[in-house]
Amino acid sequence: MSLAVSDLHSHFLLLFFFVFTILTHHSLTVTSATCHVDDETGLLGFKSSITADPSGILSSWKSGSDCCTWSGINCLASNRVTSLSLTGQLNKPNSFLSGPISPSLSKLKFLDGLYLQNLRNISGPFPDFLFGLPELKFIYIENNKLSGRIPGSIGNLTGLSALSLSDNQFSGPIPSSISQLTGLTQLKLGGNRLTGPIPNGIQKLKNLTLFSLDRNQLSGSIPDFFGSFSELRILRLSHNKFTGKFPASISALAPKLLYLELAQTGLNGQIPQFLGNFKTLDTLNLSRNNFSGVVPRSFANLTKIFNLDLSRNYLIDPFPNMSVKGIESLDLSYNKFHLGEIPKWATSSPIIYSLKLARCGIKLRLEDWKPSQTYFYDFIDLSENEISGSAIELLNKTDYLVGFWASRNKLKFNLESLRIVERLKYLDLSRNEVFGKVPNGVSKLEKLNVSYNHLCGKLPVTNFSASAFLGNDCLCGSPLAACKSVA
Repeated sequence: MSLAVSDLHSHFLLLFFFVFTILTHHSLTVTSATCHVDDETGLLGFKSSITADPSGILSSWKSGSDCCTWSGINCLASNRVTSLSLTGQLNKPNSFLSGPISPSLSKLKFLDGLYLQNLRNISGPFPDFLFGLPELKFIYIENNKLSGRIPGSIGNLTGLSALSLSDNQFSGPIPSSISQLTGLTQLKLGGNRLTGPIPNGIQKLKNLTLFSLDRNQLSGSIPDFFGSFSELRILRLSHNKFTGKFPASISALAPKLLYLELAQTGLNGQIPQFLGNFKTLDTLNLSRNNFSGVVPRSFANLTKIFNLDLSRNYLIDPFPNMSVKGIESLDLSYNKFHLGEIPKWATSSPIIYSLKLARCGIKLRLEDWKPSQTYFYDFIDLSENEISGSAIELLNKTDYLVGFWASRNKLKFNLESLRIVERLKYLDLSRNEVFGKVPNGVSKLEKLNVSYNHLCGKLPVTNFSASAFLGNDCLCGSPLAACKSVA
């Protein structure tokens, strides 16, 4: 009997020890997983400085809980916070944060990445506390309202691999000290109010794969230093106030460049032949410049081009016959072309969604144009050509069409036969020979112009001004004159 009691006691002790071991291990695990007190304090300081968080981006940030589990927080080294990543959703109007970036984040000594993207209302100057974070490698503070100058001391962040301050309100020059950030693979400063020239020292950033300064007010000539960037994949300098000609050293980027965007940069002269060597190029945008002469025949080599925009220059015939396998968007509008027809290489594309050929000297009956697909079209602009016939067959089978512009042609069809698809927002048929009544479906559009046609009858209720309907045969009703009552 005593043996049985002894065995029972032993089993109990073993069971107790086993349970105690599990509970102790669990307790130690929980304790070791809890984030450092400095990190918690720093993050809660950031939260307390936020004045508005309508969508609850920071709702999981609660004192006393493990900050490694909070939304947007990642912990790696000894449960220290290594990245802070908060992203607003642009399709949700209340998905934003308001307020400054609290310097309490300086307590996050192991932080290697700060990502504050699309929060829209984060304000204040460049956060100086970043200079005290020794592990910092990635700064993405994008689509916010930071302002003032980018500090000259930016060159002290020599450990950075990526710096993006795009779509804020920074002003003044690009600091020359940025040339000290030789470890950068990405430099994005687009969408600010930066002025002055591009510092020549940027040519020292030889590891760049992405270089973006678009949508600023930069001036002077574009430096001819692109031979330094052997790894560059994306170059965006559009929408600035540069002068001069196309930098010849861009030719060195041919082996790897995917995106070249130099729209509205003030460049002039001829488009260089060497662009035909960019056989990996996906996107080329040279629109809204002062380029003249012909488009190089070497463009026929751009077999992988998906997005080509040469609009609003002074380019002349002949346009080269491209050999693309499928183009997504094409804009040749407002040059001095006389194409005669819509290019076959665009017509045959199975993936095209945007076709803009305004004032391109096109002469055809629209029914005779047989694109290989109409399903994906979002935008079609055929304005100011010599196109006749009816748009009904085309438009009534484009379920995803957002905009159709065909003003100043010779189109002739009954507008009542037009199916206004759900996504259509913009319709311009002005100065044609369209007849019939204005259908009720146009009330859903954002912009409409059917002026100077042969339309007649009472207008549906819309919010458009009279200019959308002027110059027709016998339209009446608001916003035009009231319809005459029949006795």
